[in-house]
Amino acid sequence: MAQVTLRGNPCNLAGTMPKVGDTAPDFQLTGADMAPITKASLAGKKKVIVTVPSLDTPVCQVETRKFNEQAAALGDNVVVVIASADLPFAAKRFCTTEGIANVKPLSTFRDKGFKQAYGVDITSGPLAGVTARAVVVL
Repeated sequence: MAQVTLRGNPCNLAGTMPKVGDTAPDFQLTGADMAPITKASLAGKKKVIVTVPSLDTPVCQVETRKFNEQAAALGDNVVVVIASADLPFAAKRFCTTEGIANVKPLSTFRDKGFKQAYGVDITSGPLAGVTARAVVVL
């Protein structure tokens, strides 16, 4: 079982992160408008999936702002998504307030299998139930 740390304390992860060359698992995350966003609905684009625990934390906010800045230079053939356990309303509010328009905030709250399929399911410690910080490029 893989581990990440929170302030030096280990937290266990469940699932398996896709490896280079693997076919990425399907997913159905929820967009800011409550519509499902799937791997298939993003077909034809290169995908950068950034998982964070919550947009309500300072580190996740900084990370999202930075990816938003960088995404502007990637062109129309690339979509950058920020996947978190936040409800779509909260993610939308953060992005609107911060002027974040180049990344797509998505929620894992309906697709419980996403976290395990992408190896980012925190199963122990104070953040159990949210996604670990990771970047996956498809």
